Amino acid sequence: MIQGIKNTRFQFPGQVDFYRGKVRDVYIFDKTIAVVATDRISAFDVVLPVPIPFKGQVLNQIAYHFLSVTASAVPNWVDISPDPNVTLGKRCIPFKVEMVIRGYLAGHAWREYRDGKRTLCGVSLPDGLKENDPLPEPIITPTTKASEGHDEDISREDILKKGIVSEKEYVQLEAYTHTLFKLGSEMAREKGLILVDTKYEFGTYEGEILLIDEIHTPDSSRYFYLEGYKERQAQGRAQKQLSKEFVRQWLIENGFQGKPGQTIPEMSPAIVNSISNRYIELFEHITGKTFVPADSSDMETRIRSAILEHI
Repeated sequence: MIQGIKNTRFQFPGQVDFYRGKVRDVYIFDKTIAVVATDRISAFDVVLPVPIPFKGQVLNQIAYHFLSVTASAVPNWVDISPDPNVTLGKRCIPFKVEMVIRGYLAGHAWREYRDGKRTLCGVSLPDGLKENDPLPEPIITPTTKASEGHDEDISREDILKKGIVSEKEYVQLEAYTHTLFKLGSEMAREKGLILVDTKYEFGTYEGEILLIDEIHTPDSSRYFYLEGYKERQAQGRAQKQLSKEFVRQWLIENGFQGKPGQTIPEMSPAIVNSISNRYIELFEHITGKTFVPADSSDMETRIRSAILEHI
């Protein structure tokens, strides 16, 4: 069985810092960052113990694809992707919020609604909605960007009240978020998919607001298949989806939601392989390209060499 890459531990000339996120290893230079998408997988803000082969390549290449095709509408941080798992770009100062936008009532929003909440992050929702129903219009439900632990829902009003983002900046973040979601939804529909919900992160570089991180990947987004959506919804059946939600559902079914005292279920080779295949399926479906697995014989050397050539 092919082994995924779980961690990198490089030291580059001119490197000033290093940051390890849930999935990415970030090498920081004066005005540049090199982001390595590893094969780590997280759910409920917990990194699972077994890496998923090719997951990092899928995430990096999907994100690079969408960052490239949306750059004329919303400026972003990317300069180059010299390796299937690597992207280099501008070192931005991130805003401490994630801009979550939802077009359908699914996932976390549905669980809150099912439990009786009709206001989410200060946004009112109508009665009578079913799981996976379209919302009257896309809504933004921000979360705080936690350095550790769980991200927390927060309203626009609280973001401004706490001074996390200025009102002028937040208006721009909202506008960029709606623009990206509209573009992402149109591109998904062209491929027979529905972009259900997603998140965007932003930062500043020399005073300019830029889109940062990944976009429209299965880690940051939820997709339904367009074909059969209406029929499944009318019949009260689960939607066929391409997202990380199936990983969360598997964990829930096996008694794990990231809560204290819970144990992560065993990740058998069959489970790991099935997750890998689902990520590859999404890559091919959303980009319309055939997935070409990168050489996995010595990933650390391959990735290190690619970064060295471009710093």
